[in-house]
Amino acid sequence: MIKVGDSLPSATLQEYSEVEGEGCSIGPNPVDVTKAAAGKTIALFALPGAFTPTCSAKHVPGYVQHYDDFKAAGVDEIWCVSVNDAFVMGAWARDQNTGTKVRMLADGSAAFATATGLTLDLTSRGMGVRSNRYSMLVKDGKVATLNVEGPGKFEVSDADTLLAQAKG
Repeated sequence: MIKVGDSLPSATLQEYSEVEGEGCSIGPNPVDVTKAAAGKTIALFALPGAFTPTCSAKHVPGYVQHYDDFKAAGVDEIWCVSVNDAFVMGAWARDQNTGTKVRMLADGSAAFATATGLTLDLTSRGMGVRSNRYSMLVKDGKVATLNVEGPGKFEVSDADTLLAQAKG
């Protein structure tokens, strides 16, 4: 499992863009994790799935709500990573009104989740292998803090906890 001090795994996530700009075309665009994290402070949180109850009611809204606070604490970007395809993440971004506040990044084949060692096997619930629920503060591609939830919990990966760590 990834730990504090480790570099983020070399992986490519996908991001759905609704407008063209800065080299991005409309539709899914690849995001090279190593390049995208270089030189930045990122509040990264991952969760089991788009449109799921806790993720939609609590996890994403907390990060959207605290966007300005994260920026004031020196965070350059907020990333939400989930084992879904880019089209689902794009639809969820619209549903959650993330706008430019939270980058909704798709880990469609669970390659990033697997590389971090933070997978969650939900095969028995018909969802396959997903990402565990966690948050981390990443500085220049390296994990500065890591908050991994226990099974079925939502206690340490919330926006308030990571924001306090970003301010600390």
